[in-house]
This record gives sequence, structure tokens and C-alpha cells, in this order.
Amino acid sequence: MASNAEGASPYKHPYHLVEPSAWPILSAFAAGLMLTGIIVLAHGGTKWVLGAGAVGVLACMFGWWRDVLKESRTAGLHSPVVRLGLRYGMILFIASEVMFFVAFFWAYFHFALYPEHVSGAASAIWPPAGVKTFDPWSLPFLNTMILLLSGCTVTWAHHSLMVNDRKGLILGLAITVVLGLAFTGLQAWEYAIAPFAFTGGVYPSVFFLATGFHGFHVIVGTIFLAVCLFRAIAGHFTPEKHFGFEAAAWYWHFVDVVWLFLFVSIYIFGAGEIAHH
Repeated sequence: MASNAEGASPYKHPYHLVEPSAWPILSAFAAGLMLTGIIVLAHGGTKWVLGAGAVGVLACMFGWWRDVLKESRTAGLHSPVVRLGLRYGMILFIASEVMFFVAFFWAYFHFALYPEHVSGAASAIWPPAGVKTFDPWSLPFLNTMILLLSGCTVTWAHHSLMVNDRKGLILGLAITVVLGLAFTGLQAWEYAIAPFAFTGGVYPSVFFLATGFHGFHVIVGTIFLAVCLFRAIAGHFTPEKHFGFEAAAWYWHFVDVVWLFLFVSIYIFGAGEIAHH
């Protein structure tokens, strides 16, 4: 959508009518190819289909988001009504993510509260007999402190933006990205020293799926914030217009809250015989 000479939208309404784009259908085909690749790989086939699908998804993400960033920098397109719609969209997206994790918590508490459904024995316990768990007050607690601190630094960055402190915005975002990387690194180390394998039964399966998908969300959030950091350095954000950063901060706080529930539910409530490393 082109702007006129004065930099304002040529349309007489506040709504944003997007230009035709090939990215939605290309993204659908790439995601379908990646799903097909997962199925092929699960049946002992080649991994190249999955690789091609993953590369396609990444290329579509880059191209589509590049266009959205360009759109956000074009005068007159992201009017107040459009920005409100973007906020509603982000809220609904996070709500869908909440329900995604509800499924994992549901599965976990089903087996934790009714362990006899795992073994069939009325005397069954949770975690199942023979499963050694992490000490919740060692590495998991350190990761919790890191993630909570990152929530503080991203809030600091947002406050700095609102008071037009560009240095504080950049520093706060940079620290948040580093903390996100530290969390991911420690989570990978935790998986490496885990006293159980993914195929070790119900407890390992639920543990790795719940914490693993959360870890994936941390990686996505870290990339989201890293893009915001580069945009902040480039001077894209102002106290009046910064929804891209605001959406990233909302997503990051969501990741923080989910981890708190995971920490309390799985690491503390679900602690059994502690494995010593």
C-alpha cells in the first residue's frame, strides 16, 4: 500500500487493507512438506524431506516478517485502529498457547494424581518406582532465577523505551537475550545429565514434552527479542509506536509464567528419589 507525498495513507478510513501476498500459501506448503518429512522419517525414510520443509518454513518466516517490519515503518499504515487489532491478535495467540500447555499439564496431573493408571497397580506411586528425578533446588532453581531476572530486564527495557531512554532500552534487551541463551544452554545441559531417557516410560515422556516445548518457546522468544534488539539499535521504536517490542515482551512474560507452573508442578510437586550427579 503506497503512501502519498505527505507520508499519510491515501485511504479515508483507519483500517489496513493488506497487499496480496504469496507468503501464506507458501508457508502452508512448506509446513505441509515439513510434516510429511516427519512422517517419512518416523517410518525409516530419508531426512531430506524434513530438511527441505524446515528450510522452506524458515525462508517463509524471514520473508513474511521482513514484509511486516517494512509495513510497520511505512507512514499511515499502522493506524491506532490497526495497532489495536494487532494487540487483540497477539492476545488471542497467547491464549491459544496457554491452551497448548494446558494439555501437557492435564496429562501430567492425570498420571501424578492417578498413578495406578500408569502401572495398573492400586499401590502405584508417582513418580513411578525406579525413576530418579532432579533436585528442584539445584539446576532447575537456577534456571528459574535466570528466567525471572530476564522478566525484570525486559520490563526495564520497556520502561526505558516509554521514557525515551534508548541506551536503557538497548541494554535491557541485550541482557534479556543473554539470559534467554543462558536458560537454553542450562536446559540442554540438564537434558544431557538427565537420569532417565525419553523412552523410559510415562514420566520421562511427559517431562521432556512439557519442558522441551517450553524450551522451544524460550528459543522463539529469544529470537523475537533479538530482532527487537537489532530494531532498537536501528532506531525503529518510539514511545508512541513500538508494538513489535510490546508483543515480544508479552510473549516473554508468558514464557516466564509457564515455567513457574512447570517448576512447581514437575520439579517440586513431582520430586521423587533425587538423582545425584
